[in-house]
Formats: sequence, structure tokens, C-alpha cells
Amino acid sequence: MMLSEKIKRLWTPSLTAHLTPTLMANPSASSADVARNHVPLALGAPVTLFGNSCHFRQRFCGLKLWIFGKLNMERSHSKDALGKEFKTNEIQGKDQTGGLFDETNELESPVDKDSLYQPVISEDPVASLELSSSLIQTNDGQGSRAPSLCIAVIGATGELARLKIFPALFALYYSGFLPENVGIFGYSRKNLTDQDLRSIIESTLTCRIDHQQNCGDKMEDFLNRTYHLYGGYDNKKGMQNLNARMEKIEGASEANRIFYISVPHEALLDVSSSLADNAQSHKGWNRIIIEKPFGFDAHSSYQLTQSLLSKFEEKQIYRIDHLLGRNIIENLTVLRFSNLVFEPLWSRAYIRNVQVLLSEDWVVETKGRYFDGYGIIRDIVHSHILQTIALFAMEPPISLEDEDVRNEKVKVLKSIRNLELGDVVLGQYKISSAGKGHDVYMNNLTPTFFAAVLYIDNARWDGVPFLIKTGMGLIKHRVEIRIQFHDVPGNIYRERIGHNVDLVTNELILRDVPDEAILVKVNNKIPGLGLQLDASELNLLYKDKYNVEVPDSYEQLLLDVVDGDNHLFMRSDELAAAWRILSPVLHEIDENKTAPELYELGGRGPVGAYYLGAKHGVRWADD
Repeated sequence: MMLSEKIKRLWTPSLTAHLTPTLMANPSASSADVARNHVPLALGAPVTLFGNSCHFRQRFCGLKLWIFGKLNMERSHSKDALGKEFKTNEIQGKDQTGGLFDETNELESPVDKDSLYQPVISEDPVASLELSSSLIQTNDGQGSRAPSLCIAVIGATGELARLKIFPALFALYYSGFLPENVGIFGYSRKNLTDQDLRSIIESTLTCRIDHQQNCGDKMEDFLNRTYHLYGGYDNKKGMQNLNARMEKIEGASEANRIFYISVPHEALLDVSSSLADNAQSHKGWNRIIIEKPFGFDAHSSYQLTQSLLSKFEEKQIYRIDHLLGRNIIENLTVLRFSNLVFEPLWSRAYIRNVQVLLSEDWVVETKGRYFDGYGIIRDIVHSHILQTIALFAMEPPISLEDEDVRNEKVKVLKSIRNLELGDVVLGQYKISSAGKGHDVYMNNLTPTFFAAVLYIDNARWDGVPFLIKTGMGLIKHRVEIRIQFHDVPGNIYRERIGHNVDLVTNELILRDVPDEAILVKVNNKIPGLGLQLDASELNLLYKDKYNVEVPDSYEQLLLDVVDGDNHLFMRSDELAAAWRILSPVLHEIDENKTAPELYELGGRGPVGAYYLGAKHGVRWADD
């Protein structure tokens, strides 16, 4: 007998017996009215669910247990039932009704199923739906449901956690993207109480401008579900204590765990190893988030990767770069693959060059020791810039599944030529122009500006220069991807164009800062008598088109981790391919102690960048 038929056979008589008295007592009531009031789920027919999700899940839990118990009693009388069992499809703490009654070929567990179900079985299916809430209470004394997802922030009192991670978690919680019963744990070396941590992060939590309803209540709920664990200086013992605290909060319920490791790079291996051995859940999945840097060079990155893979599976590791959570990055593939007007043009046949620009108008003295050691190449270029190019230049993936996208990205990275020092410009802003307090780069060679030209050696992009320019202390904050197209062959308006470069080049601009927009530069006739051409921009300005507040990039990436979507996170082979591109030039810079070219703070950067563009026949589009 098919599984669905067996369930219907069990369900229908008891349900009919329960609903018949109600119909007799109220003959005018329709069967739909009765079902709506008594049954939260009907097989084979859509229904509308009323009440909050917590109430529904309590009732639904009872339904599942009742069905399991009925089927369990029949197994002893059926020869072909052995080896069949039900399993619920619990993802991110939310029951998915589409996979509730899947059959599996797993053998029966030796656990006595009769004893497992006996305490909660009722012969009346609807009575079984009304389980006592005490069966699913947490052990934290608050009387709320045990969490189906726990998120631990390791390094909870650091600046990143306080200003970015906790606010992003609250934004997701407030918007409904985290389960209402989520457990938030802060782990640090400071001896704090739960209330101490709540007081520290409370001032950084805000509700969206366009969603202010019940902000105070939501914030209070979030803070009440936030706990602190003192880790001390023994990570093994600290992680054991964290696990014990999480298990106490989780109770007996199945719960998944996310660990955000926000600690100094030198502490990463000890923390992650202790976490893997002592704090992983055995009742659900575990995922870890790791911040940059992902090694200092190819060798150290390889050692770090091998250490992590000895403790975790690849699918558990999420290497986060907050710049990849910007809307412009996600829009790269949407714009290209969902618009016929762009996809046929995405190759060397039409595109003359691509420019990836990321400039900051502020300086980075607050980064101190980390940036002084790693510089802008290892901090920005290795992950963000190369990942942007990989997403831009990849072949169409067979699907939007994360591994399909990553497979195409790594092909691009493996096709990029190794950088040579002759195609690189290093810069550092002048200390004399920075004023007081900006002397962190005095007497060292740490670059604050980097420009380079990359080439992708494959059939689609052969010969197309990809120019990258990123720097700090520049004239303006700008994040753009600019695609310049070839000139029109045999342009009949060439006499009108003359030497006006702007009229020669069509351009597609994806801008994130300032003012997120998509712009297309085209040539058109100026209205009036005569024939005069002008280069104009077709402008899709997001703030005019969409009346929404753009989420912070940490919100987007944390939501991806919760959902198990890792296409914006670097896989180990992507990491290795990126280091292969940069390692030779990094080694040469370090070996020769190459001095960066000085530029004025608040200026346009080193003059050498303009010569680099001219060398490859390109004019920087942001000038």
C-alpha cells in the first residue's frame, strides 16, 4: 500500500468520527468551516491556516506523533513495513510540509518506537493536536519554545560583533528571517553576565526606517534570547561550557548551530579546533563563519585550509567577505542572465575593457596591526575584487545552485594570468597631508592603493583587459563596475564625433556607491535644428525606483548562511586559485621591498595608474 493511502486510511475514520457530532450540532455549518476550525492540515487539499506559527507548530507536532504511532502499531502486523520510517524535513527550524511523508530505505532504529510514542499517543487525532505546551518548553526558565536554531558569536565583545554582527542578526530577527525562538550566544574572554552583554549591544540595535511596528517589543524579545558565555583563556574548556549552555537552552529538541568566529587571525585555528571537538551539535547541522584574512600567502592559506578541513566538511565552512554582500554583486548575474539585451554582448566580440573600481575617501588608521601586516592587496583584492571578476566573467551555470555557481567561478580564476609587477601600481597616501592621528603608515611600505590589469585566457575573454583600482584616502567613495564597449564599426557619424571620446564609447555602469544605480551611456541627437550628438546616460536610480531601505551586507550574507546558500563564499579551490594569481607579485614586492608611489590624501591616486591604463590602451572611466 502506498504511504499516502495508508495515512489517509488511518486519518479519515477518526477524523470523520470527530467532526460528525459538530456537523450534527450545527447543520448550517459547511464541512469547510468545520475543517477550518479543527484541522490545521488536510491531505490532498489546500487550506488556510489561522493563528500564530507557534500554535500551529504545536498542533502539527501532535498530528505527526499521532500518525507515527498509528503506523508504528501496524508495522508489527505487516511483513513489508520493516525498514520503512517517517522523517520530517526540518530546515532552518521550519517544518516543510512538502516532504513530511517521504519514504526512506533506512533500517528501523533499535529504539523501541512503541515506548517512544506511547506517552503522547491519543486515539483521537484532533485531541492529539492539542499537545500540552509543556512538552516543548525550553529549559531556560522563560517558558518559551526551545530554539530550533542557535547562533554563537565567538569574540562577542569585539568591535565587529558589536557594530555589525549583532545588529545584522537583530535586523533578520525583526524582519522574520530568523525563527522567533532563535538562541543568540555571545562568547568572549570578558567575565560578563547575560545582562551585561545585552546592555553592550542594545545601543547598536535599530529597526528599519520603513518597518517600525513593534520595534521595542521585538528588540526586547531579541535581547531576552541573547546569552553570554565566559570563555576564559582555555578554549577547550570554554567551548565545552558553551556547548553545555546551548544544550541547556535547547532542551531535548533538535537544533542547528551557526558559529561566527570573529577573533584575531592568530587565534583562529585554536578556536575553530576547540569548537569542532567540543561545541558542535549532534542533533542538527553545524556551520562556521570565518572572517578575512584567509591566510597571508598561498602557503599559509593552504595550511589554514587543511587544518579547517581536518575538523569540518567543506560545506560547513563559510568564508565571509562583507563586500560580497552588496546588492551590486548579486545584480551582476541577474542583469546578465535574465536580460537578452545584455547576454549576447557579454564577450570579447563587443566588450573592449572592464573596470572594477573601489575607492574610499577615509583612511584606515583604526585597522591598525591587521591592515599594517596584510595591506590592501591581501585585504581587498584577494577576495572581493577577484570574486567580483569571477562572477562577472563566468560562463552560465547549469543552475543557480551554489555549487554550480562556484564551479563556474573557479574556472574563471584558474584562467586568469598570474600578475606581473609591470602591470601593477602601488600607492600610499602622504602622511604630511593627513594631519594629526594619521601616522600609522609612517616609515613602512604598506600600500593603501592598488591598480592592476588582469587578463583571462579563455575563448570568451581573450585579449580583454580587466582593470582594477582600489584605494583609501581618495577624492570620493566610489564602488562601480564599468563595462566599455567597442566602437561602432564603420560609424556613419564619425565626422560628428571627431575626437570626443565620450561619444565613441558606449558604456554600462553598475554603481553601488554613491547612489546605487544602473546606467547605460548612449549617443543621441540634441533636440533642435542641425545635427549635434550628445553622450547621455539612461539612469535607473534605485532610490527613485524602489522605496525600500537597502539591507546591510552582513544581513544578506548571514541570511545566506542560515539558508545554506554559499555561492557568495569562497570555496577552498577558489581560495587557492586566487592566491595563485597574486602570490608571484606579492613575493616580488616583499622580496624587493618595493616602495609605493606617494599620493595626496583626498586626491585621485598615484600618477602611475594613468600610465598603466595608457599602456593597455584604456582610459580610466572615473576621471
